[in-house]
Amino acid sequence: MSNTRPPLPPFTHADQAIQKVRLAEDAWNSREPERVSLAYSEESQWRNRDRFINGRSDIVTFLAEKWQREHEYRLIKELWSFHLNRIAVRFAYEWHDEGDNWFRSYGNENWEFDENGLMTRRFASINDLAISESQRLFHWPQGRRPDDHPSLSELGL
Repeated sequence: MSNTRPPLPPFTHADQAIQKVRLAEDAWNSREPERVSLAYSEESQWRNRDRFINGRSDIVTFLAEKWQREHEYRLIKELWSFHLNRIAVRFAYEWHDEGDNWFRSYGNENWEFDENGLMTRRFASINDLAISESQRLFHWPQGRRPDDHPSLSELGL
C-alpha cells in the first residue's frame, strides 16, 4: 500500500485540483467506507454537519452508518477554488430514506492535504432538500458517475 495519494500538493494547476476532486467523488460514489478512508490521513479531522470525526477508523464507522441510512446515494462534486495544499468544493447528492422519501443534499467542503496528498482536514456544511422522485437529476447506475453526465453547473445546481 502506497503512502502517497496523487496528485500531490501544491496544487498549481486547475487540472490537478479537478483530478483530486473527481477521484474523491468516484471513491464516495463507490459507497465503500474502507476505500474512501484511504484518501485521508490516519489522524484526519472532520466536521461533517454537526459531527466531529477523528481518524480513519471513525471515518469508516461514520460512512458505514451514513450509507445504511442514505439509499441509492449518488454524488457530484465540483471544484470551487484551490491554493497550494487546499481545495474548496461544492457538491450535491441524491438519496432516499427507508420510507422512499427522496432528498437532494447540497454543500460545500474545505479540504487540506499533507505533503503525501492525504487529506488531513475536511470541513463539510450540508443542507437537505426534500424532493419528489420526479425531481431527481442523478440517474446513472450506482457507482462512478459517467464522464458524459452533466456537472452541477450544467444542471443548474
